[in-house]
Amino acid sequence: MTDFLERTELLIGRQAVENLQSRHVYIAGIGGVGSYAAEALARAGIGQLTLHDADTVSTSNINRQLIALHSTIGRKKTDVMAERILDINPRCRVTTREYFMRVEEMGSVLEGHYDAIVDAIDVLNCKLAFLTHATKKGYRVYSSMGAGNRLDPAKVASGDLFDSRHCRLAKVLRKKLRQEGIRQGIQAVWSHEIGRTPDLLPEETEYGRPPQGTISTIPALFGLTLAGLVIRDFVEETKTSPAHGI
Repeated sequence: MTDFLERTELLIGRQAVENLQSRHVYIAGIGGVGSYAAEALARAGIGQLTLHDADTVSTSNINRQLIALHSTIGRKKTDVMAERILDINPRCRVTTREYFMRVEEMGSVLEGHYDAIVDAIDVLNCKLAFLTHATKKGYRVYSSMGAGNRLDPAKVASGDLFDSRHCRLAKVLRKKLRQEGIRQGIQAVWSHEIGRTPDLLPEETEYGRPPQGTISTIPALFGLTLAGLVIRDFVEETKTSPAHGI
């Protein structure tokens, strides 16, 4: 068996473990959702991860983001996440990208080969451009819908983005993606829970818009579910490959 992956090997078999070790996953957004997705993928033995986030850790991140501690405030999220991943699996090849994704420059993103794309972007126009770009390039895409203003873990669901319900972000994305000719094929995680209204003072804004209320559990569940979908699909591919069982 293979060191820290011995229990994983008991569950999915050596060939599937080796398959995970050969995979490269791109994660856009290392916040409440993306940080949990990244760590779960690392603990499953994914061999290469590209982490993309231009932000630094702030105090307001501590309630929900895996990389947010008082000791990491002010540090780049990608640097903190990379350190955690390498402490889990020193053999994992980690690439970090810290520049802001701009809609007009999206063509330069995702150059190279990736076996899966995890979208944990929380800015609408950037998220739409990223999903459109990644899907049209033929990548397998896994996307997080709105995890803010929600509390009930039993309402978290997954499936094709175009089958999602009761998520305002998903509704907007579905409409705009259809205008781009995209009508299926994006795996997503969303919540059926109707979003709660944040308890805000009128002047409180974040990036020019009202901030959303968050809790420790829901973004983590979204991130772990996204990672689980990626891992499941890789493992299922191993089972159906001609070499399975040899």
